[in-house]
Amino acid sequence: MKGFNIGELYIEKPIVQGGMGVGISLAGLASAVANQGGIGVIAAAGIGMLEPDGHSNFLEASKRGLRNEIRKAREATRGIIGVNIMVALSNFGDMVQVSLEEGVDIIFSGSGLPLTLPGYLKEGYKTKLAPIVSSGRAVKMIARRWLERYNYLPDAIVLEGPLAGGHLGFKKQQLSDPDFTLEKLLPGVLDEVRDLEAKHGKAIPIIAGGGIYTGADIYNIMKMGADAVQMATRFVTTHECDADIRFKNTYLEARDEDIVIIDSPVGMPGRALRNEFIDQVMDGKKKPFICPYHCIATCDVENSPYCIALVLRNAQRGNLKHGFAFAGQNAPRATEIISVADLMGQLEAEYEEAARADSSG
Repeated sequence: MKGFNIGELYIEKPIVQGGMGVGISLAGLASAVANQGGIGVIAAAGIGMLEPDGHSNFLEASKRGLRNEIRKAREATRGIIGVNIMVALSNFGDMVQVSLEEGVDIIFSGSGLPLTLPGYLKEGYKTKLAPIVSSGRAVKMIARRWLERYNYLPDAIVLEGPLAGGHLGFKKQQLSDPDFTLEKLLPGVLDEVRDLEAKHGKAIPIIAGGGIYTGADIYNIMKMGADAVQMATRFVTTHECDADIRFKNTYLEARDEDIVIIDSPVGMPGRALRNEFIDQVMDGKKKPFICPYHCIATCDVENSPYCIALVLRNAQRGNLKHGFAFAGQNAPRATEIISVADLMGQLEAEYEEAARADSSG
C-alpha cells in the first residue's frame, strides 16, 4: 500500500482510523494506529462525559478530557494524530480551539458543514483541516465559503458513504439507494476536487470511507481514484480500542439482521446494533427526559425518548442494558479481537493479494 501526503504531512499507510465518539476512539486506539503508519483519530464527541465531573460541568470537562487524550496520544506515539469534531456539537468551537492549541496534526469535521472551521486558525498553527462530506455538492459549497471568507482550501476531503456506522449524512431512503453507494458518490467528489486543484495549485487528497472493511476494499476504492480510506468499524474489535470488552463482543455476536437504522435524537439517521434497549425505544417504552448535557445543538431534547450521549457512554462502558452500540454495515463480519498491528498487517496482505489478482487479469 502506498502512502500519501496531506500538505507536508506524509502518512505511510493510506488508512485513517475513523473517529468514534463517546469514548470508543481515544488515545489508546489513536496512538496504536499512528504507530502502525496510519492516522489515529480521537473523537471529541461526548468526551467530557468520561471525566469525573462530566455530569455537572460538561463543557469544561470536555475541554479538559480532549486535551488530556491528545497529550496521552502524543506521549505514546510519534505518528500522526487527528481529532474528529462534529459540527453539531454545542461546544464545537471549544473543541476546535483545544485541538489547535495542542497542535494536533489534522482536524476532521462532519455531521454538518464545517463552514467556519478555518476561522479558528491563527498564525503559527500547522493543523490541517479536512471536512467530511457525502457529496461533490458539499465539497463545492465548503470550498467556496472557505475561499471567500478565509482564503483557505481544505487540506483533505473525507467522503463518507452510507454504509458507515453512527450518525449518517444521508436521508433514510438514500441509505439503500444504489445511486448513493460510495462508488457512485466518489466520481462527483473527484471532479470537484480535481477542479479545485487545477484552479488553485493545491493537492487535496480524497479519503473514502463507509463500508471499507478489507484490504481488497482499499485497493478497489483507491483504484477508482481515492488517495486513502477511512475505517472505523474494523478497529472496534482490536485490543487497543478504548471501549469495554462487552462493547466489542456485541460486534462478535452480531448477525446481519441485527443492523438497524435508528432515528437519532440529533436529527440524523444512525446505524446501530439492535438490542433490548433499542426494542424498548421502538415499542414506545422510553419517555422524554431532562437533558443534563446540551451537548448537541440539533438534539430535540424536549421530545427525545433518551439521551444519545448518555446511552453511548453506557455502551462504551459495557452497560448495554442502558445503551446500544453504533456500528457500520460490516460489523457482523468481525470474528475475533486482534491487535492493531495484526489488523494493519492483514489489511496490507489483503491489499497486495487484490493487486496481484488484478494485475494477472
